[in-house]
Amino acid sequence: MKSNLKKHILNRSRSEKRLFLIALDIFLIPLILFISFYSTEKQTFLQNSYNWLVFPLSILVAIPIYMKMGLYRAILKYFRSHAIGSILIATLIAAVVWVGALVLLNFQHIPSSVVLLYWLGTFMVITVTRLSAQQWLYGEISKNASAKKVLIYGAGSAGSQLAMVLKPDPSYSLIGFIDDDKSLEGWNVLGLKVFSPLQLPASIEKYCVDEVILALPSANRSNRQLILEQLEKLPVHVRSIPAFADLVSGKLQTADINDIDIDDLLGRNIVEPDSSLLPINITNKVIMVTGAGGSIGSELCRQIISLAPKKLILLEQSEFALYKIEQELDALIKKSENHIELNRVLGSVTNEVLLKRLFQNKTIQTIYHAAAYKHVPLVEENPVAGLANNVFGTQLLAETAMNANAESFILISTDKAVRPTNVMGCSKRIAELILQALAEKPESKTVFTMVRFGNVLGSSGSVVPKFRQQIKEGGPITVTHKDITRFFMSIPEAVQLVIQAGAMAKGGDVFVLDMGESVKIADLAEKMIKLSGLSVKNDKNPDGDIAIQFNGLRPGEKLYEELLIGENVSGTKHQRIMRANEEFMTWSTLEQKLDKLEKIMQVDNILEIKSQLTNIVDGYKPWLEKPIMSDNKNVIPITKSY
Repeated sequence: MKSNLKKHILNRSRSEKRLFLIALDIFLIPLILFISFYSTEKQTFLQNSYNWLVFPLSILVAIPIYMKMGLYRAILKYFRSHAIGSILIATLIAAVVWVGALVLLNFQHIPSSVVLLYWLGTFMVITVTRLSAQQWLYGEISKNASAKKVLIYGAGSAGSQLAMVLKPDPSYSLIGFIDDDKSLEGWNVLGLKVFSPLQLPASIEKYCVDEVILALPSANRSNRQLILEQLEKLPVHVRSIPAFADLVSGKLQTADINDIDIDDLLGRNIVEPDSSLLPINITNKVIMVTGAGGSIGSELCRQIISLAPKKLILLEQSEFALYKIEQELDALIKKSENHIELNRVLGSVTNEVLLKRLFQNKTIQTIYHAAAYKHVPLVEENPVAGLANNVFGTQLLAETAMNANAESFILISTDKAVRPTNVMGCSKRIAELILQALAEKPESKTVFTMVRFGNVLGSSGSVVPKFRQQIKEGGPITVTHKDITRFFMSIPEAVQLVIQAGAMAKGGDVFVLDMGESVKIADLAEKMIKLSGLSVKNDKNPDGDIAIQFNGLRPGEKLYEELLIGENVSGTKHQRIMRANEEFMTWSTLEQKLDKLEKIMQVDNILEIKSQLTNIVDGYKPWLEKPIMSDNKNVIPITKSY
């Protein structure tokens, strides 16, 4: 009988359990108050029938305060010391407000001993009832209250494999499976019930589910997006297992369960690559990747290894980043069973002696130039370092490659190079101009090309890892402006398109990647909060978990980015890659302007540096404390604004 009653109560929904607690408190509050009068021998107060109204008044005051203080939001199973503190404060506030209401309503004076006993009584009785109920209902379960209640979305082979991994783990408590296969609905798989997607909201509430893990490695992007849209509305953390290829070995571990893939956050399908383009500049060739340890550079290296080059040269100025990527690539080479020579070079593209040594044998055939300072505020504060690396490092590398008759040179560029408002974007546009000018030199046998794209999710400095860390720390998530938008693409997709674009180059090409629709950063932040099983804290929901805080645009930052300088754009054989036909300078004209810029940089005059940048980059509008004079009549000097 006792077991059946306990099971009956446990199977009730959260809302039903909360209503029961409210009803229990409605019964206990006036009872405690009545006992307080009799315990202090102040029962003469109740001889006046009007004074009996203090009892319903105590309920009317206490229950709303308890609700506001979250006493009915706490999950009984996870009742802990911090909840006892909330009860202490809530009962104290309720007692004080109740006394205040009595004074306003002209009730007879109530002795302080009654008020004190009433407060202590409500605190102790409410605390004891919660603890007793927790012990009776959950018993041994409460000893492992940190165990996550989990639903697995997908009852197929991947879901079953995941269940077998999680079952022995005491930090997880498996509730069941969710699957859209109607033939499985209501059946048991590995002793766990299979629910339909329509039962998902009710199941999450009924079983107090903490986490839903997607075990759908072979599902296409559109199906995953529909599932995520459903889960986004529910108070549950959503994670996922790796791609199907990673499960073939059967070595899935709990450590493999990750937060939702950033491609899923974008909500768009990846176009399959043109397999005829991928090997053109890579297979059986000597490749150099600059910035090989960075987010773009390292992914370039991974994909290059899969295309079987003859040799891969890693140029990286960070010792740790170089070591890390070299270790990873060594493992990939062993798995591939291809004979690929891997060279590690610790150094910078600004080191002329180093570059001449690397190119002296004229064996390097393809260069992917990913080395750059890209953090907008940092480069804005340190323009000399940014320009030295991004502009003159590119010039030195490109001229060295051209003199060594390298076959292809592909520059990783950015949408911030289009009508830039910051030094970083300006430096990347000048790097483009350098390659465009060199491509027109008659003696050049190197095919120079640039690939321009927007933000990549998951890169160093990207909003996604930043937002995840802020959510982990309890918020707030910081966004510069409520209307700010950005183009986004995953790193693997961007790199895949870079390789394909480079293979289509004829010389001096500016390729622009189709980034899809721009993404509102505030919407991305909200989606990440919800998929973490939390709610957004705002004016409409003041009791939410994570707030989104708008801090204002940073120096040099735009509300939105552009990918094209002009309208002259043509398609290519790849649906996601466009060729932009943009104006550029001759080498003789550009060289003079670069010489002047370099001389100004030597004296570290920031105002003059930015003034000279406006003479090189058409449309550059710097953020400055003071207006500047420019030789470029098309540029209107502006002042810094916030």
